[in-house]
Amino acid sequence: MIPTMRPMPFVEARNLPSHVGIIMDGNGRWAQLRGDARVEGHREGSRAVRRIVRTARRLGLKALTLYAFSEQNWERPEEEVETLMILLRDFLLSERDELLDNGIRLNAIGNLGRLPGIVRAVLDPLRKESASRAEMTLTLALSYGGREEIAAAARELATDVANGKLRPEDVTAEALHGRMPSLRVGDPDLVIRTGGERRISNFLLYGLAYAELHFTDALWPDFSEVDLYEAIASYQRRERRFGLVGKGVVPNAAAAVGVITGRKLRLVG
Repeated sequence: MIPTMRPMPFVEARNLPSHVGIIMDGNGRWAQLRGDARVEGHREGSRAVRRIVRTARRLGLKALTLYAFSEQNWERPEEEVETLMILLRDFLLSERDELLDNGIRLNAIGNLGRLPGIVRAVLDPLRKESASRAEMTLTLALSYGGREEIAAAARELATDVANGKLRPEDVTAEALHGRMPSLRVGDPDLVIRTGGERRISNFLLYGLAYAELHFTDALWPDFSEVDLYEAIASYQRRERRFGLVGKGVVPNAAAAVGVITGRKLRLVG
């Protein structure tokens, strides 16, 4: 049977989320459903990363944060962790030119000191080399945890208070926000989770206060350009109130004057 092709949803060009975060879930299950080893799911998931980064850049998103490896993921079987690190290194090597040529700044957040040398040897130079790129920021959350990030920020503020650099009353929500590496590109407007689960799993916890959430049953290796467009179209149909009284009108993305069905972008490879 030939699979039915889903139409590409329209999204409003002037109402894009500035910062999108994605919890990339389902690599292992994708492989198991096919009778393959989990590593094959991670390999296919790496291809999905490439696909979605390209799509995000075409759309004109300013920031994309991908939950690539959590602090808790270190507890997985050693062989699987080693494979994930090798795939991460290979991704950084293979995508270097495309990131640079398309104005994408690479960022990384998390306990980066835990990453193996083979990853840091590629990650650190590419972060420096791409630092001046300004079209989009791609942030990889590596050895990352939202609770851990909040605790680290609180420790920084407590140290400054203890050293007399800050007064206790200076420890505000804004001050804590300013110590969060994940939020230097702004709070996430939209967070997507693939794989059918309906939880946040310790991702961008402080910045999620008013983010719109989108859950999809698609396993990460199957997450397509159409899926990303659907998530953004869903975001654009919502009324964001930030705790205030709403206007009672939900934006109609399909009726927008300017819509995107794809943008020309020179891509390497």
